[in-house]
Amino acid sequence: MSVIDIKVPVIGESIVEVTISAFLKQTGDWVEKDESICEVESDKATLEMPAEVSGVLTWSIEEGDDVEIGVVVATIDTSGSDTPDAPKEEEAPAPVVEEKVANEVKTGGEVLDLAVPAIGESISEVTISAFLKQTGDIVEKDESICEIESDKATLEMPAEAAGRLEWVIEEGDDVEIGAVVAKIDTNYASDGAPAAPKTPAVTQKISSNAPAVKTTYATGHPSPSAAKLMAENNLTDVKGTGKDGRILKEDVEKAIANKKAVPVAPTPKKAAPTPTPAAKTAPAVNNSSFSRGTNRKKMSRMRRTIARRLLSAKNETAMLTTFNEVDLTEVMALRKKYQERFVAKYGTKLGFMSLFSKACAKVLIEMPMVNSILDDKELIYHDYADISIAVSTGSGLVVPVVENVESLNFAEIEFKIKELAGKARNGTLSIEEMTGGTFTITNGGVFGSMLSTPILNPPQSAILGMHNILDRAMVVNGEIKVRKMMYLALSYDHRVIDGSGAVTFLKRVKELLEDPMTLMLDL
Repeated sequence: MSVIDIKVPVIGESIVEVTISAFLKQTGDWVEKDESICEVESDKATLEMPAEVSGVLTWSIEEGDDVEIGVVVATIDTSGSDTPDAPKEEEAPAPVVEEKVANEVKTGGEVLDLAVPAIGESISEVTISAFLKQTGDIVEKDESICEIESDKATLEMPAEAAGRLEWVIEEGDDVEIGAVVAKIDTNYASDGAPAAPKTPAVTQKISSNAPAVKTTYATGHPSPSAAKLMAENNLTDVKGTGKDGRILKEDVEKAIANKKAVPVAPTPKKAAPTPTPAAKTAPAVNNSSFSRGTNRKKMSRMRRTIARRLLSAKNETAMLTTFNEVDLTEVMALRKKYQERFVAKYGTKLGFMSLFSKACAKVLIEMPMVNSILDDKELIYHDYADISIAVSTGSGLVVPVVENVESLNFAEIEFKIKELAGKARNGTLSIEEMTGGTFTITNGGVFGSMLSTPILNPPQSAILGMHNILDRAMVVNGEIKVRKMMYLALSYDHRVIDGSGAVTFLKRVKELLEDPMTLMLDL
């Protein structure tokens, strides 16, 4: 006798407890390997839990119980028989039929489950943002079938085999890493014709002499996708055609189509009331042409992640902001004087971002506290400056990392920023290119921002905000002169960086930029 424990699997990095919301199989039922036995509900999604082996199921909990990840919820006795109530020998199907069925099974293909692959160490959930192939389509092996959107990148998921595709989720659904999202029936050839008799045909021959479908929990119970569709369309009475009478998504779609096909009797019009002379008032405003529409659209995973991280940074750090202003007149003159020679030698322009990045990197090495990260009760110091550069894209703000800025020259920094910004805007940034970073620079000045308080990029301890450059009257050596001025803002985690340290950091960056030759000469 071999009894296998069935435990609640890990379904997300932050999920420690789930609810066994529904039994799809009951104690004493025979289950096949990978057959769904229950619905597991977390605070993020509802998933179906498969049987790890074939055998007789015994539940060790009650339906609706809350259980922790890793807890044993059932056992499967693999020594049992899948036909405990088989008919007597004289009632069994004819041997010739059994032989035919066996031959058909051997020559047919199989149905493969397609699960969401692991796409990053810290990513536990993704969004199936777009179907590239639809249910019923014939796909080739390695052909892209959908787009997967994580909080860091958008990837395409390939088919693991050739055959007919069937989605088991909805487009736009959020799913856990490892969750089954589609099936591929390899019985079907590339022309769409069956390559061999399908499994349903075999099942029909076997079941022709079997007893009627038994009533279980699944009878009349909708799958998660079917339940969602029923709720959206106010349907309560749908006949299920799935196993043991389970209501499938296709059943609900058919019921919706039938409902739309039923003509609705027109409502009799009420007689118009006799108009009453109105008192003289201001002319009535005809607002029939005014727009009053709304448009509800699901937030992208990137936008939701940005929202969550910003709220976390606000609530979980002691964030303060200190301000200063920098005179960029000398930087502007330097760029004007050497720009042509710089482009001729390196093939790229000398921009503001490389100058600011280099100045910040120099001061970060001088002041390691600003370049540190808080890890529980410890501070992690870095002897390098990996600077995250905020880049605005169509789907949100991303912060790819330029590594070892302290060791790069200005041209190398410019090329790296240009490369990462291009990848960010066409959605080809890799996870590694957005991971890490010890400090962040964001430039709101390109959008016309005069002053702002940038929000920290956890787990980093500081972020520098650049703003637009304006001609302002400044007193220089007792004389009023027009200077190129920019406001700078440094937001910092006060748990890590003292106010005096933040002010000193910003003042030191200001000094380097106002006399850029000290930056060039590393003084």
